[in-house]
Amino acid sequence: MAISGKDELTPREREVLELLKKRLTNEEITTELVISLRTAETHVANVLQKLGYKDRHELWRDIVG
Repeated sequence: MAISGKDELTPREREVLELLKKRLTNEEITTELVISLRTAETHVANVLQKLGYKDRHELWRDIVG
């Protein structure tokens, strides 16, 4: 599924989006990208905000639905 607003994301945020689509937790994202938990939380929050989602569950519903 094409996600509206994806072009607004930075390259790192696009990486985080791909990991979110795989339903990785913030802790798993830190391991995958070798970043701190706070950085992962910031990237996740920025991705969701830029794409217009209040949380990752809304994102997952759009992907599945």
